[in-house]
Amino acid sequence: MGRVTERRRVVRIRNGGAGVRPDTLVAEEPLEIRLNGKPLAITMRTPGDDFALAVGFLVSEGVLAAASDVQAVTYCEGATEEGSNTYNVVNVQLAAGVPVPDITLERNVYTTSSCGLCGKASLDAVRTATRFPGIAADPVRVPAQVLSAMPDRLRAAQKVFDRTGGLHAAGLFTAQGELLDLREDVGRHNAVDKIVGRAYQSGRLPLAGAVLLVSGRASFELVQKAVMAGIPVLAAVSAPSSLAVDLALESGMTLVGFLRGPDMNIYAGEERITL
Repeated sequence: MGRVTERRRVVRIRNGGAGVRPDTLVAEEPLEIRLNGKPLAITMRTPGDDFALAVGFLVSEGVLAAASDVQAVTYCEGATEEGSNTYNVVNVQLAAGVPVPDITLERNVYTTSSCGLCGKASLDAVRTATRFPGIAADPVRVPAQVLSAMPDRLRAAQKVFDRTGGLHAAGLFTAQGELLDLREDVGRHNAVDKIVGRAYQSGRLPLAGAVLLVSGRASFELVQKAVMAGIPVLAAVSAPSSLAVDLALESGMTLVGFLRGPDMNIYAGEERITL
């Protein structure tokens, strides 16, 4: 299995002087996700939690809803390099009777660590119908004081970021501020898929009453992934996009941006944030 970090030589200049030293970098490798043996998507990710990443991606694509939808998740034995498994190809085998989506060239998705679902043919194709439509009716309330403390808790738990400075993070919290899960990855959408995938694997979808916090901006694809997992509150330390706000309003989600200390902007669902 690939390592989360790697060491590289670096020339470091400090106070006018130069020196050579090793530096710790976050690993980035491609992961091909196959569905019933057929290629579906390629994403650049930080190795680790690959099975969770694969099934979380399929939840966001509307393929999976219940843990019983999957028969097996495995690394492909034929994906080798010099006789050794690369651990960069994962196959998700659906359970008998689970509908297989039409995997055409238009549906095939190439994602990168920055753009998320940038291979979608059209906006309509991205607006996948969620299996968990109850977000608008979720009665959860989150005190603003509790929400404002979450970024510091997320940052304190980012162990790999401390060593590399090169990772995004996604954290799943209760409305009382308890950190339930944290995943790090070079791609913010991968970190969210890992969170969703781990919840799927443990039979905890939909994630009613939960708060998802991301370390960067709130893009459309992150709001979509939260909607598909039944998460009622999404917060980001940076800005949302206009399309992210539109989707949050349409789905009844609470969307918070620029969450920095006691300050925040609420772009949708302000009734859930209490003062």
